[in-house]
Amino acid sequence: MPAIDFQPHAHDLLWGMSAAQLDAGAPDWAREVLAAAQPVVVRRGPAPAGQVAVGVRGRGREQRYASCMPLAAISRRVAPEQLTEAGAGQDAWPALRALAWLAPQLDALALSWGVTGGAGYQLATGVAVLHANSDLDLLLRAPQPLERTVAAELLALLDRALCRVDLQVETPAGAIALREWAGPAPQVLLKTNHGPLLVGDPWQEVAA
Repeated sequence: MPAIDFQPHAHDLLWGMSAAQLDAGAPDWAREVLAAAQPVVVRRGPAPAGQVAVGVRGRGREQRYASCMPLAAISRRVAPEQLTEAGAGQDAWPALRALAWLAPQLDALALSWGVTGGAGYQLATGVAVLHANSDLDLLLRAPQPLERTVAAELLALLDRALCRVDLQVETPAGAIALREWAGPAPQVLLKTNHGPLLVGDPWQEVAA
């Protein structure tokens, strides 16, 4: 297989990892997920050279297993941005109805956004993981600082949706929760590949 020409990002779904690539302590359910050719989710965290940190997702919240995947094993990648229109007509659950309602309004922001979490996984794979009380998880890529007043306006929009919506703002330094950035706290939690940090400016480069 030729070398990949992209760097996987947090929340990307990757196909191609096999059960044999899990460590010896991996649970049986994780091996079953990979044996069924389901994807893994890129997570934030360190990984050996030539690999990417990933998580195997099972049926419930308690079924999450952290691992690393060889980059050379990647056969397919789906980014959250590729799923923004995938929910059309799939309105069985509040999360998907909320996505259909929010999509045109998020498109108007002129920033890249995408679907993550259970909704993203179900839309990408067809595996039914959503239920009536599922949240809708989204990300917004903000290469330039997002004014906190704009964040507050966006949060007000999300809070009008049919279900709880959790949006992560992806900055060049990591990711922050929109709900935190829209508030008054002088520092917010920034998720980075080296762990969480409290920062005043989530767009400022963070030393490793």
